[in-house]
Amino acid sequence: MSTARAGAQEPAETPPVKPRVVATIAQIGEPLARIAGDAARVTSLMGPGVDPHLYRPTRSDILALTRADLIVWTGQTLESKMAGAIRRLGRRSAQVALIEHLPPERLLQDADNKRDPHLWMDVGLWRTALDAGVAALVRLAPDEADAIRARADAYFAELGALDAYVRQVIAGVPERRRVLITAHDAFAYFGRAYHVQVEGVQGTSTETEAGLKDIERLVRLIVERDLAAVFAETSVSDRNVTALIEGAAARGHDVVLGGELFSDAMGEPGTYLGTYVGMLDHNGTTIARALGGDPPAGGFGAWRQAIEAGAPGAAPAGARSAGPPAGPSATPSAEAATQETPPF
Repeated sequence: MSTARAGAQEPAETPPVKPRVVATIAQIGEPLARIAGDAARVTSLMGPGVDPHLYRPTRSDILALTRADLIVWTGQTLESKMAGAIRRLGRRSAQVALIEHLPPERLLQDADNKRDPHLWMDVGLWRTALDAGVAALVRLAPDEADAIRARADAYFAELGALDAYVRQVIAGVPERRRVLITAHDAFAYFGRAYHVQVEGVQGTSTETEAGLKDIERLVRLIVERDLAAVFAETSVSDRNVTALIEGAAARGHDVVLGGELFSDAMGEPGTYLGTYVGMLDHNGTTIARALGGDPPAGGFGAWRQAIEAGAPGAAPAGARSAGPPAGPSATPSAEAATQETPPF
């Protein structure tokens, strides 16, 4: 006689555990999370307003890194306080340092001949760097390889359009005023890609201190070039930028704070400014507008809509080939993003 109870059910199958991917910064984590989809669980250690040059890993960070199946970071010069821990943990889990997967001739050097790690400021270069992360995701979840590659193709098409947008709006700034002065030298790749002279009060790392001579040199530049704006950064103190404004005023020249840019950190997760696309849209649109350009009121989102509608002169030749928005999180307008940005 059977001892099974009436209506008894088979135990539910335990869902498979998704591979764990840990990124150091959100500029890596957010794109890889979109590309991974359901194939992996992607988290970022550093959130909004965090300076990765000075960041030291917490106990929970070390635990997350220890449990990770894959660690993705830029390279030692950005996450300098975490580099030793990441290198040690890399012996137990796969890891990818994105900067090491780029041709050396495409990398910039700082004043100390160290590699500049702010790769994401050049959209085209960052797309190339992220390729190494996509390849690592495919190795981590080979059964999901086709889906991962399809999402990567769609996302990279979106980055192609973003790159064209930033290039066009910056080109609309009068050449004499195409000078970007920020709190620290995080925008050199941006300057090279989009033909902007870039000056930072501090060097590529915020560990360096700005001196009086640095302030005086930049004040002279502001006055001589009749610059209208300087820029603060969300993850760096604005005291040096304030000193520039006050120094210019002492010489009879009015220069304003043109806006707060995202440099080493993005906006709040779950918002448009918490995406890599939103970050670069905000930066490009803010810089162009403050320096005398005329970007569209809706930023990248409005620009793309004009392209898709076939508006004449909306974009340079070739921009239409960048492809449609990638999935449900496609780019909203920069106007909407501005509503999420705290007052400067």
